[in-house]
Amino acid sequence: MQTLTEATAVTPSGINAFAADLSPQWAVGDKLHGGYLMTVMARAAEARSEHPHLTAISATFLAPPSPGAATVTVEVLRAGRTSTQLRARLEQNGRPCTEALITLGLLEDSAPWWTTSTTPAIPAEHECFHSPSNPPGAPFPVPLLDVVEHRLDPATLGFVVGEPSMQGRIATWLRLADGSDWDSFALPIALDPIPPASLTLGLPGWAPTISFTAYLRRHPAPGPLHVTMQATDVTSDRMHETAEIWDSKNNLVAFATQLAAVRTSAYRAR
Repeated sequence: MQTLTEATAVTPSGINAFAADLSPQWAVGDKLHGGYLMTVMARAAEARSEHPHLTAISATFLAPPSPGAATVTVEVLRAGRTSTQLRARLEQNGRPCTEALITLGLLEDSAPWWTTSTTPAIPAEHECFHSPSNPPGAPFPVPLLDVVEHRLDPATLGFVVGEPSMQGRIATWLRLADGSDWDSFALPIALDPIPPASLTLGLPGWAPTISFTAYLRRHPAPGPLHVTMQATDVTSDRMHETAEIWDSKNNLVAFATQLAAVRTSAYRAR
């Protein structure tokens, strides 16, 4: 099993270009996880910046790449005193797969100067359900669950027995299976946990991300992350979701919003 650092490594391959070897371990079914692709792109951006931390990334997913060789090209848009702003494109066999705008800066681990955020309630990690990579009844294996341990709040799992909560909410504890701690570059992976919130609405199947924006606010403390994802609106076979990450010190470390595709026709046909 590769570590996350190994699976997201990039090497210079030309002017503003970096070679990546996309790992099949970071997949949902046969599709690579969007957060993983964003982390690969952010690592390439890191190589073009003097700022050490990922602070924001906004990605559009154009076509799903396959595991294997890919190229990330990076353009520096602005290099300032407190941040570097860049544009990145992930391509495979000459086909653009993902475009992203990326901001690198400096994160702290201090408490917020002001906030309205409160830590959501979730059972202790050991009281939550450990998701296997071959979930019973699932239409395909989820290799991602071998490299990112998910422990789901039992209150969100009614869909497993045909009784979806209809709350559009997923809550889970996450750890990297290689034992490493989370950092800012890995947080886009955590901001898109498995399963999609659409399953709690009785909508079966994959919910591929179309557009995803993440903001990283502070260093996560060592230990597991607590992630909540909430669907806020489902219209015209599109679902809007928001996600928040809290660390082991109950500090909000990142949040995101995404637009994903769903098939509401499957639900209406019942």
